[in-house]
Amino acid sequence: MKSMDGAVVEPLEQAVGRLLAEKKLTIACAESCTGGLLTSRLTDVAGSSAYVMGAVVSYTNEVKASLVGVQEATLRAFGAVSEETAREMAAGIQRAIPADLGVGITGIAGPGGATAEKPVGLVYIAVSYAGHILVRRNLFTGTRTEVKRQSVEKALAMVQEMLL
Repeated sequence: MKSMDGAVVEPLEQAVGRLLAEKKLTIACAESCTGGLLTSRLTDVAGSSAYVMGAVVSYTNEVKASLVGVQEATLRAFGAVSEETAREMAAGIQRAIPADLGVGITGIAGPGGATAEKPVGLVYIAVSYAGHILVRRNLFTGTRTEVKRQSVEKALAMVQEMLL
């Protein structure tokens, strides 16, 4: 890709992949509203089998609990779209696969499923690494596809931030 001034810009998934490979680290993803798009972007990079361990598309609460390790009490108390659930998704997938980094994404891509408290575009993203969990609340705009794309961009940026 090229920037506005013509300079070559490394796509974010390549930059993250390069960092993971250089540091000899692995990553696993638990994706809900993005439906596997983050993992797809990561595996678009040649050589990604060196650092992408696997992923779970945890679209239902049952899968979040049984495969990813989100506590049912967390889902009851805070709901699937919450900071707490994203945090448990990231840490849970990191243990379940296992991998050095875990990413959890949960949100409402729309156009339905929203409430007054949880509008379309609300997405929580968590990255777990080296005993730390970074969680961000995001409110994206646009179509379902645009919300998913923005969620993945933010997740990649957060992984890069944790690695730097």
